[in-house]
Amino acid sequence: MSSRQRLTPADRRAQLLAVGARLFAARPYDDVLMEEVAKEAGVSRALLYRHFSSKHALFAAVYQQAADRLLAETRLDPADSLVEQLVQGMDVHLDYFTANRNAVLAANRVLAGDPVIQSIMTNELDALRARLLAALPLPDDGAREAVSAVVKSWLVFVQVLCVDWLTRETCTRTQLRDVCVGSLLGALRPLLDEDPAGAGR
Repeated sequence: MSSRQRLTPADRRAQLLAVGARLFAARPYDDVLMEEVAKEAGVSRALLYRHFSSKHALFAAVYQQAADRLLAETRLDPADSLVEQLVQGMDVHLDYFTANRNAVLAANRVLAGDPVIQSIMTNELDALRARLLAALPLPDDGAREAVSAVVKSWLVFVQVLCVDWLTRETCTRTQLRDVCVGSLLGALRPLLDEDPAGAGR
């Protein structure tokens, strides 16, 4: 049986994304070659380039897919306490970060100034901020604006801290998660009528 299976365009794109995700996770961005992606997928380079015009385009599609999955898996269930929601969300992201270290570092270091990659990150952070705001007991619009600014800054703080941790693991994963969760709870306490550590039930 030929390794080059006849797939629908959607299935072929999904296959190429899976191969790209695996290679970008396994190696630094600069070490991944489109020729290698084509070989791993069992397709010609011409077919690969029909789906993705460049390595950058393939990486952007891989990273967008990852962002979509992370949002889908970050439940922020209102039945849980805020702490439980934050822990669950952090665990989902840290699972991805540790399994895809090279891809995360590529997005945040190698392609740090790239507008496409930055747009993917910004959209995910905005969606997470909206979900967190919906989970918090906000007394009025003024509090909402203040809390929104804090959550936005906190998400950037978490992003920077986690990328630094991937480069140099200066603490355990559990410590990293607890620092991130604790920093948001501490920042929100002065702005809310009730302790955010007890919110969400």
